[in-house]
Amino acid sequence: MNEISLSALFAILVGLIVLSAFFSGSETALMSINRYRLKHLTKKKHKGAIKASALLKRPDRLIGLILLGNNFVNILASSLSTIIALRLIETYDLHITEEVMIGLAAGILTFVILIFAEVTPKTLSALHPERIAFPAAFIYTPLLKLFYPIVYFVNFLANNLLKLLRVRTDNNNNPQALSLDELKTVVLEAGSLIPERHQTMLLSILSLEAARVEDIMVPRNEIVGIDLAEDQDSIIKQLVSSQYTRLLAFTDNIENIQGIIHTRKTLNAILNEKFKEEELSNIVRQPYYVPEGTPLTVQLINFQHERRRTGIVVDEYGDIQGLVTLEDILEEIVGDFTTLPTPVQQVRTTDDGSVIIDGSTHVRDINQSLMINLPVDGPKTLNGLILEYLEDIPDAGTSLKLEGHPVEIMQMHGNMIKTVKFYDIP
Repeated sequence: MNEISLSALFAILVGLIVLSAFFSGSETALMSINRYRLKHLTKKKHKGAIKASALLKRPDRLIGLILLGNNFVNILASSLSTIIALRLIETYDLHITEEVMIGLAAGILTFVILIFAEVTPKTLSALHPERIAFPAAFIYTPLLKLFYPIVYFVNFLANNLLKLLRVRTDNNNNPQALSLDELKTVVLEAGSLIPERHQTMLLSILSLEAARVEDIMVPRNEIVGIDLAEDQDSIIKQLVSSQYTRLLAFTDNIENIQGIIHTRKTLNAILNEKFKEEELSNIVRQPYYVPEGTPLTVQLINFQHERRRTGIVVDEYGDIQGLVTLEDILEEIVGDFTTLPTPVQQVRTTDDGSVIIDGSTHVRDINQSLMINLPVDGPKTLNGLILEYLEDIPDAGTSLKLEGHPVEIMQMHGNMIKTVKFYDIP
């Protein structure tokens, strides 16, 4: 070392600090790079992304290589700083002990490495990971092949130590896999990248799995149908005045379902002069039954597979519970698009800040409208929820607290709750 000039030693030390900064910064860049963007760029045949992706398939080997290089450089820099300290005493005849000079050099080197080889490059890499990671991948790929035996030996010892601590080292599980709630957060955090309208639709699609057909079906008592036992004039009158394209067809009562009829096609056939009344049953399409509890995602696929638009929801005993349509499921995704008039607004706010809600309103719709959390795993309507809570048929004017919300039953219709008033809604 005496043959090497002091300026050359300082130049080598600076070079070692630059290498340390490269190892530290590239490690942060490769570990913080967005895995999904990396996959996207890999599919686009981006050369840097392809090499980075290959390295990250075995992160233990990559980290082993980086730490091997970084520790070697830092230890070499520390040794070199000691030599420089001793050469400074000898060259300039400094009146200071070797121990103090070495300690001073170690302190200065620690500060320099902390600022220039750790904090600064790692911060820069965290802010712009792709700019650092992709060029670094071209360097690490041949280095990994060159030093593979050493890296393999180091990883062998480290992995066996982890196994002794009962830590799994395999990479079968994808640590980047997102849960449903995390995926919703990603959509919400997309900001201006996804228009608000599209965000709402994406969130609705993600929530579709949790909803069942009974959450959106038309309940049995509200099903509009055609009684085929009635005379032809009555049937024509119902078809003309109907707001719906498809209606349930039955004989005498809803328990005797014949199927589904298309109002326009049926009306055209009846008005044909050659039409005979006994031919009406031939127009009816066979009923399509849907088991209660079917997820909306499954039912959407079933509608597509069966080429149907309307399904009759039945319980485990085969009793009719309601009617679900393809339009109902689509409205869960894109929102209401029907132009049919609604006779009564189901959720309406009064001047005093309270909210009046129709008893037949679905609990999920109430939660979405008022931003509250009424339970949805039991009764599907507000009427059913209150009846289950009270375990009795209430009278008008009865007050209660429903999941912490003050509620007053305003009107009853037979055994059903017609309207309910919610107080203290934020």
